[in-house]
Amino acid sequence: MPITPATATHSASDGTADAILLELVDENGVTIGTAEKLSAHQPPGQLHRAFSVFLFDEQGRLLLQQRALGKYHSPGVWSNTCCGHPYPGEAPFAAAARRTYEELGVSPSLLAEAGTVRYNHPDPASGLVEQEYNHLFVGLVQSPLAPDPEEVGATAFVTAAELAERHAEGPFSAWFMTVLDAARPAIRELTGPSADW
Repeated sequence: MPITPATATHSASDGTADAILLELVDENGVTIGTAEKLSAHQPPGQLHRAFSVFLFDEQGRLLLQQRALGKYHSPGVWSNTCCGHPYPGEAPFAAAARRTYEELGVSPSLLAEAGTVRYNHPDPASGLVEQEYNHLFVGLVQSPLAPDPEEVGATAFVTAAELAERHAEGPFSAWFMTVLDAARPAIRELTGPSADW
């Protein structure tokens, strides 16, 4: 993992990982404190800052990610291109760009803000709860992917019609449709009417 000002403060000097802290927020997205990542997801969940990225290729197809089987939360399910949590004090835009590179080995050629959405999604499979104030981003990917196998099980570029078929077959992350629907206006602006998003 590349060392950046944000990641440098979250790695111990002996190379072991410190507890990952998330930024707790109020209903307006104002920071009110921090919590350890796993504890923030224990029922009933603590409202925290998150981000979701939707990247498209030049044909207007969405890049989906299948979460690696080793992940403690929602393993093996399909979801949007990248999602995660900014470190405390890290800008959501910077976190979105950082995690996209860390997970998929690619930097978006364009990344733009697409609003926010607040949701509460329990995950029956893991028993964890997603209480999130989520910052949405849309963009373009024009470079070959190099996914980290510890994070990503598989990837796929899909049209809107193909996504509908895949979603009916499942499984997808509990939050996927909520963040996709919230990002649709920006997605349509990015991909144009012919892509049918």
